[in-house]
Amino acid sequence: MYWLRRATILTAIFFAFAFVAWLTPRVLDPVKHDPSRRLRDRRWVNSSPYFLDRQSCRWLSICGLHHLRKDPAEIPTALTKDQRRWKEWQDQHLQLTKRWDDVEPAPKVDKKRNLRDRRRVLKNVPDYVLKHAPLVHLYSGEHFWPSDIREHVEHMTPHVGQELINSTDPWTLHNLHDLDQQPQRVILRSNDDVESRPDWLHSDHNIPSPFDGDDDDNDGDGDDHHMIPPARRGRYNHQERTTWYDVDKDHPLHRISDPRRVGSQPKPKFDSARKLHSRGHKPDDDGYSKAPAVLVLVDKGSGVVDAFWFFFYSYNLGQTVLGIRFGNHVGDWEHCMMRFENGEPRAIFFSEHEGGQAYAYEAVEKYGDRPVIYSAVGSHAMYALPGTHPYILPFRLLKDETDKGPIWDPSLNNYAYHYDYVRAGPVHEDVQDMDMDLGMDLDAEESLFPASSNPNAPTSWFHFSGRWGDEVYSLADIRQWRLFGQYHYVTGPQGPKFKHLDRSKVCQTDKCKVLNELDPKGTWY
Repeated sequence: MYWLRRATILTAIFFAFAFVAWLTPRVLDPVKHDPSRRLRDRRWVNSSPYFLDRQSCRWLSICGLHHLRKDPAEIPTALTKDQRRWKEWQDQHLQLTKRWDDVEPAPKVDKKRNLRDRRRVLKNVPDYVLKHAPLVHLYSGEHFWPSDIREHVEHMTPHVGQELINSTDPWTLHNLHDLDQQPQRVILRSNDDVESRPDWLHSDHNIPSPFDGDDDDNDGDGDDHHMIPPARRGRYNHQERTTWYDVDKDHPLHRISDPRRVGSQPKPKFDSARKLHSRGHKPDDDGYSKAPAVLVLVDKGSGVVDAFWFFFYSYNLGQTVLGIRFGNHVGDWEHCMMRFENGEPRAIFFSEHEGGQAYAYEAVEKYGDRPVIYSAVGSHAMYALPGTHPYILPFRLLKDETDKGPIWDPSLNNYAYHYDYVRAGPVHEDVQDMDMDLGMDLDAEESLFPASSNPNAPTSWFHFSGRWGDEVYSLADIRQWRLFGQYHYVTGPQGPKFKHLDRSKVCQTDKCKVLNELDPKGTWY
């Protein structure tokens, strides 16, 4: 009887733990998953060659426990950091100084006979977009810096599943969309084992130029870029006059107040508790990175324009929980979006993992007229404040960290485009396991065209619907594990076209609240 009671208690404890292990990831994950995602998950679990591993994964949400090990940001090499940077410069300085339109010039056309091409040349980036371009504080101890997507593609090979796509011509930014003719989703897979930490993952040569007077030693002391422009923080008095926060070409802007009182709107109040002193540096003097940012301008009608700034990194280093790392992936697209109404900035959206947060323009920190973004170490998630930012897991177990590291000024080196989301039509976010031929939609291809500042910039890469990094490694791969729903490696992201550029609200989701002041403890989910 004693042993029966003990067995009953142990069985109850086991099933209780199994239930909690099953429920916890579903409660903590802010993103709802469809049946196809659950089907892929079952296939992933079955990829393990070990029976006990599969059962542990199904019942206890502990997968690949025998694969656990340290995953440092960098591995020791015979070369010092300065020597490695010098070697990178020797190997790549010729390529890095080339612009896209110098590397692969587009075919020349008769502009007098092609009205669309004439519009491409004549339509430029509005001055107000560059005047209010964001400034990004990269983390002072970052290991994976901004990357050039052209260079990234050179280190990748397209695959469908486990099958290599053979081609006589190299895949470049000018023909990447041709891969969408494949019947299933295409994955760009790294030619190198990313755990060997090849130099192109780190992109040390793309560290932004420092401000004069910075010690710039990248020693992790947080003082590398102490001589930065002064920032100011605002608190916005919420008295909206129009519906700029929810508008597109199908839902025009509406006035929601007496037009005779337009000029009576009070000016925003700025936080006077923070003592600020000018240090004599202008944000547009430095902050140049050899890795170009991507600017996509989207006209929403009624005088509303969304300016999407995209920032690319070849590697996303996940955060650690109790010394175990989660969330790595090859290829990392981050973005912010600024909404303008008749040339005036209204709000800014910061992308953060699966979502993000929106703020009124007057609420965020600014250097002059330019909003300040803080990029998290490793994950590059974007925040409005420096410090620690817990997410998903309770008790601050999983958190991002930001600080006032090197400033990246994307206005100094970028490739600008205009995008017509109406002409593009519906955009499929994910075609995994869909038995369909995406084909080559000519109208969709013509929905994006370069600004006059870079008339020959390639557009094919923008329409590529596949993934910019390795697919989630199987459970049989020694690099992979998953604990309570959190993977060591996840699949690389899709490109900018699939970031809801047609959104009517400032956020990526229908549930969107534009905050009127900064909240250090706020979350988007």
